[in-house]
Parts: sequence; structure tokens; C-alpha cells
Amino acid sequence: MSERAALGIKLPPAAAAGTAAPLGIWAPLADSADARPAVPSLAEVYRSIPVARDAPFWRRAIAFAGPGYLVAVGYMDPGNWATDIAGGSAFGYTLLSAVLLASLLAILFQALAAKLGIATGLDLAQACRRHYSRPVAHALWLLAETAICATDLAEVIGTAVALNLLFGIPILAGVVITALDVLLILALQARGFRHLEAFVMTLLVIIAGCFAFQVALSRPDLAALFGGFLPSAEVVRNPAMLYIAIGILGATVMPHNLYLHSAIVQTRGFEESERGRRDAIRLATVDSTIALSLALVINASILIVAAAAFHAAGQTEVTEIHQAYGMLAPLLGVPAAATAFAVALLAAGQNSTVTGTLAGQVVMEGFLDIRLPPWLRRLVTRAIAIVPAVAVTALYGESGTAKLLILSQVVLSLQLPFAVVPLVLFTSDRAKMGRFVNRRWLALLAFAAASVIIALNVKLVADFAGAL
Repeated sequence: MSERAALGIKLPPAAAAGTAAPLGIWAPLADSADARPAVPSLAEVYRSIPVARDAPFWRRAIAFAGPGYLVAVGYMDPGNWATDIAGGSAFGYTLLSAVLLASLLAILFQALAAKLGIATGLDLAQACRRHYSRPVAHALWLLAETAICATDLAEVIGTAVALNLLFGIPILAGVVITALDVLLILALQARGFRHLEAFVMTLLVIIAGCFAFQVALSRPDLAALFGGFLPSAEVVRNPAMLYIAIGILGATVMPHNLYLHSAIVQTRGFEESERGRRDAIRLATVDSTIALSLALVINASILIVAAAAFHAAGQTEVTEIHQAYGMLAPLLGVPAAATAFAVALLAAGQNSTVTGTLAGQVVMEGFLDIRLPPWLRRLVTRAIAIVPAVAVTALYGESGTAKLLILSQVVLSLQLPFAVVPLVLFTSDRAKMGRFVNRRWLALLAFAAASVIIALNVKLVADFAGAL
């Protein structure tokens, strides 16, 4: 029995018969030991959700709705809360332009990630392993794992803080409790990937509702709010503002989401033809664009609440989630505002730990081609992220959580080029993408966006070096 058959993977008839590879899949390097066809990451849910070939557009769009929302979770995780609260309290609405820019970049890069997965049948990690030499691929794997650890540090601490605010559970105990999400993922996924997606979407609705309530209570200055979406040169000139802006970028365009999205779009059983793949790319792009637009609204809402409640009241140094929670009720005059804040934080943290664990599995399987039982893979990838979180929380306690949250997002931003640049190169290469290669205008836009990210990171490092 083949490895694919043992994993229960259903192949298209042509591929199962050993004929030509699907459109766009490129061969591994000649000197690579990995010359066999790629076994997909998340193999247990590969093509498990059917997409009717001749159904109306709206039915196909519903069938494809889901991966974008799992990805959107990462764009409103507790790391975003830390940077948005710090930015809104210190600089008012000015950094809304950074939130908007980051969201537009996220929409672009996630669409490219979905295209890569659908057009080639490879996720981004697998593509890197096939294209680059083993030392380079392993270096990229280590960078991806570092990014996931930084992500999980924010998610785990955020969830622990929410448990502390709502139920008085100590932070360290809360961190340990978050390890139980492995059992949640296994239970939901055993019932089908759609159940996992429905769980995530439900928590997203809760988060959106909580912030709609808080924005209404905070009564923001609408003129200043809309003005904040316009770019300002002050963001680049002011090192403190730039630090938060890059933190917002790192919290929004997250490296692990690019790996995750390129894998989970392959849970859809779309038609294995040029027409089917092209339709799947379009549907996946619609899904992620709608989901990330929701993430933009929620991200902006966090900053708007911080600006309207704290900055307007002269409280310009609110950087900790505990501070924000304690001050919301007195400033807004409604005790329920603080409770809604904590409930949304808990929902965001739980959602993010679920998707972060899935991303860890994709990265491990894609880069290293390690095949383990699902429960063991989940346990290993979760442990890689949660052990550093436990150590850091035990060392710094509650007082350092805010700085650690913001720093984790800056680390993510510094890791981002190592995921974005390969993604842009792969999707702009006709030899790899075939008929689905980026059009010239899209390739130029993607390279320009990647250059913006790299330039901002260089500026941040230069400012740090100058301050030493």
C-alpha cells in the first residue's frame, strides 16, 4: 500500500494512474533526495469538502467559504490588541493608516498564497523544500518556527490574560490551560473540517459583536477617525510611532498564515482542470478578501476604542491589556464594556491558538516531510510554541506581558520577508505556475509590497542600532 493510500488521500484519476502531474506542479531539484510526489500537509482533511462543479456561483462560494476566516483569525489575535491599544492610546487615530496598509498587504499576499496552493498542489513550505537546497530550506523552516513561537507567545498570553480578567485564574495557570486546545482541534476535526471552520467563524462573530458595542459606547470623533486612515509622514519620522506601526504590520501580515492558507485551500475538492483551478483561485480570493476585510474592521475598532477612550482622556501610556480592561468601564461609564473587552480577548486568543497549531503542523510537514499520527503532530507543534510561552510568562509575570506582546509582533514583522519573498518569486515564475503565473502588473505590485516590508524592517533595525 502506498503512503498516500495509507493516509487515505484520494487522488485525481490521472495522478493515481501515474500519468502527467496536475497543472503547474514543478519537479524537485535534480540533486534533491525528495523526488517522489508530495504528500499534502493536513492529509487527513485533504479534499474533504466537495465543491459542486456545475453549481451556481453562490453555492460554490459557500463551499469555498472558510479558509479565509481561519486565516483572518491571525489578523485579530492578542498581539494585534497589544499594538493597537498602544498605538491608539499614544497617538490617537494616526496609526489607522498603518492598520489599513497592513490589511491591504494581507489581502494581496493571502490571495497569492491561495493561488500557489491551488495552482501547484503544493503549500508554501513544500514549495520551498522543493525549490531550495536543503540548508536553505532548513533555515527557512527555523525562521518559520520562530515566527510561530512569536505568534503563539502572543496568543497564549492573551488567552491567559482573558482567563485572569474573567475568572481570576493566575496568568501562568492560564498559559498551561491553553494547551488543552490540542484536544479541541482533534475533537472538532474528527467531526469534519467544516466543524472546525464553523467554530472559528462563531468566535469571530462574538469578537465583532463585542467591538461594535464598545465602539458605539466610545463615541469616536468621526472626522479624526477617517483622517487617521490617510498616510502621514510622521509615522516614518517618529521612531516610537514607527516601532508601533511595524508591530501592527507584523501583527497583521503574519508569516505562518501564508503557509497555512496555501495548505487549507486544498481541503476543497475542486475540479482538477485548468477551468476548475481558475475557478477555485477566484473563489478562494473572494473568501479571503471578505474575511480579511472583517479583520480590518475589528483591528481598526480596537485602535479606535483605545484612541477614543484613552488618548482623548489624556491617558497616552496605556500599553497593557490589564490597564485597558481596568480603565474602560470608568471612562465609558458602562461596566459591561470591560466585560465585552475580556470576552472578545478570550475568543480571539482561543481562535488564534487553534489556527497557530494548524500552521505549526503545515510548516513541520511541509519543510521536513515528517509524517506522524495526527494527535502526535498536534502535540509536538503545540509544545514547540507553548514551552517558550510558559518560560517567558513564568520569568516576567504580568508586568512584562504587554512589552512581550508588542515585541513578539515586531519579531513577526522581521521574519515576514523570509515567507513573502519566496511566495512572490514562486507565483511570478511561469515555469512553476504555468498558466496561473502572476500577470505583470500583479507581479510588480507584489514585489513593490515586499519591498515596502523590507524597507520598514531595515528602518526599524537602523533606528535600534542608532539608539545603542
